[in-house]
Amino acid sequence: MIREIAGRNILDLFCEEFCQIVERYGKYIVVSGFLAIASGRTRGTEDIDMILERLEFNQFSNLFADLVKHNFICMQSKDQETVYEYLTNNASVRFTWKDQDLPEMEVKFAKDQLDVYQLDNRVKLKLTGLNIWFSNVNVNIAFKEKLLKSPKDLEDARHLRIVYSELVDETEIKMIKKLIQKYRL
Repeated sequence: MIREIAGRNILDLFCEEFCQIVERYGKYIVVSGFLAIASGRTRGTEDIDMILERLEFNQFSNLFADLVKHNFICMQSKDQETVYEYLTNNASVRFTWKDQDLPEMEVKFAKDQLDVYQLDNRVKLKLTGLNIWFSNVNVNIAFKEKLLKSPKDLEDARHLRIVYSELVDETEIKMIKKLIQKYRL
């Protein structure tokens, strides 16, 4: 598999192309490890995680058709109704480029107030060089430190604290950790 194309890696290209299509239909954010990777942390991943605002079926149907038109496929099903049912039942679905196993975009609908908060406070981060919406740095740090807690996630959080030191807000991180406790633990 190609890892680098004209100074950009395959994850960057895949993510930007996918996000440009999704943005036509609703609010989204890229969350978790890809922010750390896009911000200079060297570590592997095969998927990118996305939270998408809840869409009505007609909107989703148009989005699904546009993704297919642009050479993306859903790994769970080719049927829009089946995929929509997965999403509305708080399951995730994965998209790849047609005829390629990797990379993958794991998509979930927003499921609670914590996800809505993330969508309402999304940011574009110039340092990444990507024209995509991320959940903000403080939200990412809080999730990695409070919920995920693996060595890889804790290192991601440490990296984000260093790289985005001017954006780190301990008050917001504590507030997000309380919401994580309420909604996810």
